[in-house]
Amino acid sequence: MEQHMNMPLLGDVFPELQVQTTKGPMHLPHDMKGSWFIVFSHPADFTPVCTTEFVGFQKLMPEFDKLGVKLIGMSIDQITAHIKWIEWIKDNLKVDITFPVIAANDAIAMQLGMLHPGKGTNTVRAVFIMDPEGKVRLTIYYPQEIGRNMDEILRAVKALQISDKNGVAMPANWPNNELIKDKVIIPPPKTVEGAEEYKKKYEGYDWWFSYKQL
Repeated sequence: MEQHMNMPLLGDVFPELQVQTTKGPMHLPHDMKGSWFIVFSHPADFTPVCTTEFVGFQKLMPEFDKLGVKLIGMSIDQITAHIKWIEWIKDNLKVDITFPVIAANDAIAMQLGMLHPGKGTNTVRAVFIMDPEGKVRLTIYYPQEIGRNMDEILRAVKALQISDKNGVAMPANWPNNELIKDKVIIPPPKTVEGAEEYKKKYEGYDWWFSYKQL
């Protein structure tokens, strides 16, 4: 039977999944309601790039904790393989993986758009960032041969949270933007009067490109 890939789109509620993890069964997004959370897939256990990624995510756990963000790993390996790999990382690399890892199957991987036929049978490196309502706010897909930048994922969560709280947009490379540094962009006005007010009230290159320091 032909399988269809249904990648969750930005603004969609994360698909309902009942899964087994290294921390026990989970029902997503229900169990994460009220919290930001990240689901990230990896191609396979006991592979070098994936091992560096797990260590990288774990090293940043204190920073994710400060933001109230929970991490959940995932691949289509069996739960026993996940457990053994986590043991290996602890024994050999002295890093204790504390986030749960989902033992997915092909159906779940297809539902999340993690199986790309042109890239083989393993799941690609997918990242889904969800807000406290379980809505997908950001997705990133990496190929198997390139490891993710965990600092960028952390930066993206910080930017989303600040944007939500303050009703602003974040410039490229925030907080180190080449033009406005760590300042944030104010949504442009919708009236002629508003445009004139922006010129007086805010810094900016023009009324449609105004910014401020939080």
